[in-house]
Amino acid sequence: MLPIPFNTLPQLALKPKNLRKGEVLFRQSDPPSFLYFLRTGHIQLLRHTEAGDGIVIHNAYGGQTFAEASLFSGNYHCDAVACEASELIAMSKIQILKTMRQNSLFAFALSARFAGEIQTHRRRLELRSIKNASQRVYAAVADGLLTGSVITMAAEIGLTHEATYRALSQLTKEGRLVKTRRGRYHVSSTKVSTTG
Repeated sequence: MLPIPFNTLPQLALKPKNLRKGEVLFRQSDPPSFLYFLRTGHIQLLRHTEAGDGIVIHNAYGGQTFAEASLFSGNYHCDAVACEASELIAMSKIQILKTMRQNSLFAFALSARFAGEIQTHRRRLELRSIKNASQRVYAAVADGLLTGSVITMAAEIGLTHEATYRALSQLTKEGRLVKTRRGRYHVSSTKVSTTG
């Protein structure tokens, strides 16, 4: 099921696509024909510098859309590479623009979605700026980012999975987090004293 408002697009605007691990979906500077919804898997967006270095600018996981900026661009600004087998739905750029012009409710909902994604991105940047690993992990769990694996959350907040597991263990010992099962934690409802 596509997220709002993409779920209202006509079927002819949608094209299922499967990628194998390591397969390239599009390359930087390719002309964009599609935006994408990632049903399952992991897609990494890489931008190449003039020196030829690849910089990861975004990781997309199941349930997320990506390549939205290409809607108003003449080319993709990065490569999209599957980090694991992935199932996608390609959504026609032409049809999305046409629907925006013809349907103000669709345009409004799409604008609201993009605004929400900007807020989410800014919060991720804020989390990454927290220097202390335990504080960063606590904030991420409190924000509800631990919906998939610990490794996925670690990548999203810019920590190694080892540092994330150590922080989770420490936060559990301190009583700030409760471990409900393997890889699942939530913020403790018990007030923990921070004074000696």
